[in-house]
Amino acid sequence: MANKDEKQTKKQATKAPKKDEQKQPKKTAKVSQEDKLKAQIKDLKQQLADKDDKYLRAEAEIQNMTNRFNKERAQILKYDGQDLAKSVLPVLDNLKRALTIKVQDENGKQLKKGIQMVHDHLLHALTEHGITEIKADGKPFDPTLHQAVQTVPVKKGQKPDTVVQVLQAGYQLKDRVLRPAMVVVAQ
Repeated sequence: MANKDEKQTKKQATKAPKKDEQKQPKKTAKVSQEDKLKAQIKDLKQQLADKDDKYLRAEAEIQNMTNRFNKERAQILKYDGQDLAKSVLPVLDNLKRALTIKVQDENGKQLKKGIQMVHDHLLHALTEHGITEIKADGKPFDPTLHQAVQTVPVKKGQKPDTVVQVLQAGYQLKDRVLRPAMVVVAQ
């Protein structure tokens, strides 16, 4: 009987720890699953924060691109017609030269009057589109507006570094120089 009691005690002893062991894995499993869910929630929150950050950056980039595009478009519109104006300037120069010719007869006067009208209309059209002649005669020499092709000694009543003669008129479109004025400068 002692043998039987020992066997039963052993069975109970082996059974008792198994019950405890079975309870612990369930707790560990619950804790483990809970930790996994918390980690998953934390990961999802991080992913959401990353997506929000990417979204805000993308939206800011789109707004920057839009602003840049609008500035470039305004710049293009501001100087629209620049190439055409550069092509027309020699025509204006030739009309000015034609107007310097002295005429005596009535036919010559009529022709000069017609040239003057064409010159005036062309000048008016250019002015309407923001193209103006650079005033140079008697002004201080400015290398951004004038191109010095010759220098002469300073005469009485002249200031040094002053434009004394304009050989070819210069023009600008709004604030951009299309062609600098070719000038003679006193030095």
